[in-house]
Amino acid sequence: MDSLKQLRKLAKQYYEEAMSPINIERMNLHRAVNDLKMQRPVVLIDEIPFHELNFDGSLTLHCTDPVLRQAEDFMRKKLFQWKYFPADMILEPYIPVTKIIRNSGIGIQIQDSKIFFDEEQAGIAAHMYHDQLATPEDLEKIKLPVVTYDKEATMAQYTKLSEAIGDLVPVRITGYTCYTAPWDQIAMYRGVNNLLIDLIEEPEHTHNIVSKIYECEMSRLQQMEEQDLFELNPYKLHCTTALCSDLAKDYDGGKVLRKHLWGRGMAQIFSSVSKEMHEEFDINYMVRLMSEFGLNYYGCCEPLDRKMDIVEKLPNLRKVSITPWADVDVAAEAIGSKYVLANKPNPAAVTVPLDEDALRKEIGHTLDAVKRNGCSCDIVLKDISSSGHDVNNLIRWEQIVMEMVKSW
Repeated sequence: MDSLKQLRKLAKQYYEEAMSPINIERMNLHRAVNDLKMQRPVVLIDEIPFHELNFDGSLTLHCTDPVLRQAEDFMRKKLFQWKYFPADMILEPYIPVTKIIRNSGIGIQIQDSKIFFDEEQAGIAAHMYHDQLATPEDLEKIKLPVVTYDKEATMAQYTKLSEAIGDLVPVRITGYTCYTAPWDQIAMYRGVNNLLIDLIEEPEHTHNIVSKIYECEMSRLQQMEEQDLFELNPYKLHCTTALCSDLAKDYDGGKVLRKHLWGRGMAQIFSSVSKEMHEEFDINYMVRLMSEFGLNYYGCCEPLDRKMDIVEKLPNLRKVSITPWADVDVAAEAIGSKYVLANKPNPAAVTVPLDEDALRKEIGHTLDAVKRNGCSCDIVLKDISSSGHDVNNLIRWEQIVMEMVKSW
């Protein structure tokens, strides 16, 4: 079978599954969680090491054209997960062609040395970053980014894909969700040690850096809004469910504005700093950046269980990330029914033969805390650097956790 026939076969299968009753049912479950009217916790698995999992050959790509190959890769990975460890995943009822944008950058480049690199692990590396913002003079290098929509290149991809499979599955031009992590950028421009030391030793210099980077982020988001580059109704927002009833009610068919969207912010590098420092150097800035969005989701890997009083200062807050390093009892009590508790189980569990008793204890602890405090909750297994080269670790993880949430 030639590659185009295989692609068309995938497209037909993908659309049939996307239109299935179970996919519609899952959409309703997702929406209920984000509406704070949860029927049961939803479970997602994301950031998957597919390079380890092709035991049956179904992830092997056959298309050579880059546009068709990208669509093939998208469908193969989605259908593979749908078959083996779907949890509550949703299949979008279309094949996306994401708007192509050009970004000029902010005038400085990340400079790093890889101190560990494993090509077999999909390029996972440890980095040592070289300080690009060591002095006040260095800040003069920072320029506002220029964002440009390449409509011609986008339409070329859309046309090619539509001609290949558009009669079998809708092909749709899609925009972007908001993912903003200024402190991730600063960490890569400076290096972690320099960054953390200067929070104490050079607070004025640090504030000047933060102000500059946040100004660049505000400009980037404003330009994206002006050029209508955001996605109105995304199904996912950086590894979490995005469906809800509270956004886009007043959308009039014009440009998609930030008020129609989820905002997504974090400060992962602040895992080891005090609450007061976290508020001073991130929350106080993030308040302004997130004020434009209809709803907001804050946090990623940083523990926020004992920082909820400052996190609650963010406008339109709806969802808070609770990591494996947070106390879920403390977090659930603080979150209550006011926000969604976005739980992140420990991904290390699936790198070795699964300890099923330990998993049941971990998830059971979370579910008990959620029920006791009336929380809405999504459970997302993510950051999976490795599955131990054994798909059964993911399959069994999914089976156990789904069994538990369905009897919740």
